[in-house]
Parts: sequence; C-alpha cells; structure tokens
Amino acid sequence: MVNALDQVPPDFLHALGTLRKAQCRKELRLAEIPAPARLAPFAVALGAEVMAPGAGAPATPVHGPAAMAFAAASGTAGSGPADEDETELATGRFILLHDPDGSAVWDGEFRIVTYIRAELEPEMGNDQMLGTVAWTWLVEALENHKAAYRAAGGTATRVLSESFGTLAGRPGSIDIELRASWTPASADVQAHLEAWSDMVCTFAGLPPLPDGVTALPPRRRSQQNGYGAAR
Repeated sequence: MVNALDQVPPDFLHALGTLRKAQCRKELRLAEIPAPARLAPFAVALGAEVMAPGAGAPATPVHGPAAMAFAAASGTAGSGPADEDETELATGRFILLHDPDGSAVWDGEFRIVTYIRAELEPEMGNDQMLGTVAWTWLVEALENHKAAYRAAGGTATRVLSESFGTLAGRPGSIDIELRASWTPASADVQAHLEAWSDMVCTFAGLPPLPDGVTALPPRRRSQQNGYGAAR
C-alpha cells in the first residue's frame, strides 16, 4: 500500500470504492488486514471468519460442523453471553491486487487472490468429491452474483491433523482449504467480494445456499449423526 492518496491510481481508488459498497452476509466478520507487499504495486486485503451461531440465529446450519455447533449452542441457550466459547467454522482472506502496467499472467490490471479454510466431518476426509465441490462453489457463487471474470485457477487441499502424547485424547480433524485467484472483468469488484463472502459462509455450512450452488449428494446429507451433511 502507499502512503498518499494522490499516488494511488484512479482505477484502484474506484475499485476500493466498490468494495465498500459490498453487502456481505451478516454472519461474516469482515475486517481489513495487512496486504502483501510484493505481489503487486497496489493491494488491499480483507480477512473474514464465520463463528458458530448462537441462540436466536436466523437459520440452522445444514451441513458441516456448524450443524453440531448450532445444536450445542441451542441446548445451552441462556447459559452465558452469546460470544462465549464460540467455535470458528470457516476463515478466509480476500486480496485485491492492482498493477497499472498490467500483467500477462493475470491477463489484466487487477487480480483477486482468495483463501478459504473450514473443518470437515471426519468421515468425509477421503471423499474424492471434496475438491470438485469446493471449486464448484466458487465458480457458481461468481456466476450467481454476475461477477464477470477470466483466467481463474486454484487448488483444493485436505489437511489432516492428529494428536499424540499428552494430546492423544484430542480427536483428529480434517480441514478443506481452497486457494484460488481470478481476474475481474473490470475495476468494479463489489460483486466479487459479495460472491466470496457467500463462499466462506457456504464452506461454514450456513444456509440458505444461493440459487445454483451445488450441494453434496443426498446420500451424504442422510448420514448426519449430529453433524449434518459435509461439503
């Protein structure tokens, strides 16, 4: 980032203005974070997290650990402040890069780089559909918000955590990580941030899913056992 507004290109200032207009889901805690300094001459970064909804939340999570966390919160309603013992369901980063000279790699002057991470049900760790579903959520969220883009790419990774020794009693966990980037068609990136915010909430298991977003097959939704269907 730069220190003087008169040094900021008009196109980047316009893009920042469109980000401020974005209407993100209220379950998402969104805040500006330090932007990477070496990826582009100009950059802005946002961090987001979705916490387990407490009593009075408008909708019950339909899949993922969010479903179990919501059930636990509902069973202890009134036992303490709503923000006590919150569980993080998903986290992410949204980075907007700008190079006034353009980039052949980006195929444009702007590039959006994102990261989303969320916990999975243990039984879903070996499901080969996970990566495909995660990528489909990204593509369809952009399409649902009419966020025109090109040159998209990304990777989906499953992360297995196991505990040993004095921590051996701690249950294992499996997370899904999606790293992706794409080039917006213009400096108006409002719809891109709104689409990304929906993605983070979808990874967290929060309903309703936007029209057109792909859910997992019904056979997985029927095996809830307190968790609900996985991604």
